[in-house]
Amino acid sequence: MTTVVLADDEALLRKALAALLTLEGGITVLAEAQDGESAVRATLEHRPDVLVIDLEMPGVDGLGAVAEIRRARPEQVILMLTRHARPGVLRKALKLGVQGFVSKSAEPAHITSVITTLHEGKRWIDPDVSALAVVDDCPLTDREIDVLRGTRDGYSVADIAASLHLAEGTVRNYLSNAMQKTQTRTRHEAARYARTHDWL
Repeated sequence: MTTVVLADDEALLRKALAALLTLEGGITVLAEAQDGESAVRATLEHRPDVLVIDLEMPGVDGLGAVAEIRRARPEQVILMLTRHARPGVLRKALKLGVQGFVSKSAEPAHITSVITTLHEGKRWIDPDVSALAVVDDCPLTDREIDVLRGTRDGYSVADIAASLHLAEGTVRNYLSNAMQKTQTRTRHEAARYARTHDWL
């Protein structure tokens, strides 16, 4: 049996997927998590063969949770689910060591197959996810995206600086660059613009 922790903030989808994965056979869902923080806790407590985690969750998002898990358990196998292959996200996920990337619209049988593939030590990126991610028209750097994501979530410059371990002046520089690239007047407008273009 392959053991799994399943993390997704959409309760209905998460519970349906947990039930379907179990029905497909060969998979045991050890725990479910509804946000990034609980995904970290559940993964470190249960040590599953594969963590199946949604990219977009409230609070600490999927990438943030993966980064925390990687620091504590670098060998953890991770499958990331997403609705949109946003430019730059695939690259960042791979840098963090994510072994698999699958669309949330995939059939449970396909997700089960990918989980098994990852447990065997292989990698998997859905072709449709890969194709969309290759078309990277985002002019923002990873750090500019990070500070805009913090702005989108309502954090102050000081909060963003603390969370990213940067000086406040450095955060302001990144925000200024992002505003120039998006031709917006405020950091909040820049964050909205980036969100509209699926860059965050």
